[in-house]
Amino acid sequence: MLQFDLLATEGHARRGRLTLNHGVVQTPIFMPVGTYGTVKGVTPRSLQEMNAQIILGNTFHLWMRPGLDVIAQFGGLHRFEQWKRPILTDSGGFQVWSLGEMRKISEEGVRFASPVNGDKLFLTPEVSMQIQTLLNSDIVMQFDECTPYETKGHVTTEAEARASMELSLRWARRCQAEFARLANPNALFGIVQGGMFEPLREASLAALVEMGFPGYAVGGVSVGEPKEEMLRIMAHTPHRLPAHKPRYLMGVGTPEDLVDGVAQGVDMFDCVMPTRNARNGHLFTRFGDLKIRNARHRSDERPLDETCTCYACKGQTAADGSVSGGFSRAYLHHLERCGEMLAPMLATIHNLHYYLQLMQEVRDALDAGRFAAFAQQFRADRQRGV
Repeated sequence: MLQFDLLATEGHARRGRLTLNHGVVQTPIFMPVGTYGTVKGVTPRSLQEMNAQIILGNTFHLWMRPGLDVIAQFGGLHRFEQWKRPILTDSGGFQVWSLGEMRKISEEGVRFASPVNGDKLFLTPEVSMQIQTLLNSDIVMQFDECTPYETKGHVTTEAEARASMELSLRWARRCQAEFARLANPNALFGIVQGGMFEPLREASLAALVEMGFPGYAVGGVSVGEPKEEMLRIMAHTPHRLPAHKPRYLMGVGTPEDLVDGVAQGVDMFDCVMPTRNARNGHLFTRFGDLKIRNARHRSDERPLDETCTCYACKGQTAADGSVSGGFSRAYLHHLERCGEMLAPMLATIHNLHYYLQLMQEVRDALDAGRFAAFAQQFRADRQRGV
């Protein structure tokens, strides 16, 4: 089940509406990452309050823990983690790739030792589809090989990238066949690979489009390549994907990357950056990034961002009109220095709210036909400094 309606365009930028089995997603959208069935540091209620429309789950990690028997008992990931809105699950390919020498890739799939208990495991396109069917995620990603930018200092050659890309295409066909055999009622996305080589990207894209997936992702970026290389592929590939289907740029990135990605025709983004950085005291704001551990915030009474309406910055109004929250930089600095768990919780709420609000402003600008002007103001604001 997937329906994509294109509502407006401005250059390559697109405004759309994505209808899935568990709800409607307005695009362009940022998707918070929930690796183990939870977005770290926030409750499902907080995610709903900040209007997270769709979140991610991680096929590999959920297979390891709690295991498929437990999730099957709950009828899928939605009931297990008490999230009623859409979920996208990755295929496990990136996690297997990140195991490095602990895994062995063949035509059939990937053999590896479980990082949890050392069990010998075999992940194939078919197994990935079986796991994701059990998870009942609204969007299922094909099992692919994530082409590295370099391995032990050796930059991937065009021949190596081609072999990797062609393996992913063969796996895509197997994923499609298994997805159909399982009668999965959700949507399967293909993933464009090809490393840093535009001709390989075009070959991958053409083959996947011929297979007729309901949606497409651009993978194999943000895997250690220089930023300018990532931006080059981001400028090349997304707008070449079918206009009537959703486009997903995997694992990207900074606020600037999101706005640039929208300008290149991307509809969907995910990245661990807002949650991971929050746990390290790194905050994103309209006027640039802020490192709350720095001594200059020790007695600063201002909120993280005076224009932000998240709980950390503005607090919450109760039924009797009283306001709670609206924490100062000084207080958050204090929590960080003391190692209090409230520090990363508030920072995560703020960062995710900022990312989701940024995408809301992008959608509003596209609705009004003023995305180019918005992007220019966005960059000027971010460069102003906090």
